[in-house]
Amino acid sequence: MFRSVCLRCKRPESHCLCASIPALAPRTRVVVLQHPSEARHPLNTARLAVLGLAGARLLVGERYTPQDWMAPGYAPHLLFPGPGARVLGQGMDGGEPAQPIQLIVPDGTWTHARKLVRLNPELAALPRVMLQEGLASRYRVRHADIDGALSSIEAIVHALNAIEAPASFDALLDPFERMIDLQIEGMGEHLYARHHLMRKPRR
Repeated sequence: MFRSVCLRCKRPESHCLCASIPALAPRTRVVVLQHPSEARHPLNTARLAVLGLAGARLLVGERYTPQDWMAPGYAPHLLFPGPGARVLGQGMDGGEPAQPIQLIVPDGTWTHARKLVRLNPELAALPRVMLQEGLASRYRVRHADIDGALSSIEAIVHALNAIEAPASFDALLDPFERMIDLQIEGMGEHLYARHHLMRKPRR
């Protein structure tokens, strides 16, 4: 049976999230580099993040050039852990840098995100920033491939909150929470409990 889809959020019109998407204007610019496999996933949180942030862009592919993320007047930083990565909230929050940040966010599973970085040496060479440890995901309907992983929209919110403190971008999570509620409603509480609440944790 054909279901009409919202052209903006790409969700079925019966589950459209547009009314929950805020209009936020951070000083930081966000560029999401999305692995093609993630672009096909129905629970695509990076798209919601980009829709709610002025100046944000989403690009789909596996190989990129600096022209894809460079922007005059912005200092590009890769949001990805690794050697030399600065922890956001430790020395970067509070005072603003000389140039606003162009935050480059690889999007996909950790396997896909690592592949994006590996396939693009110029991307891997960018200054890196990472989130503080101990952040908990609220993504109740999708299992991460490693413990402690966040959805892309959660990672972007935490990064923006750290970079632009004391400003808050928590409103960007409103459509994310709405999407989760609708997903749980659609599968039913019993099925949700069996597949998510009763799932054995990793060891």
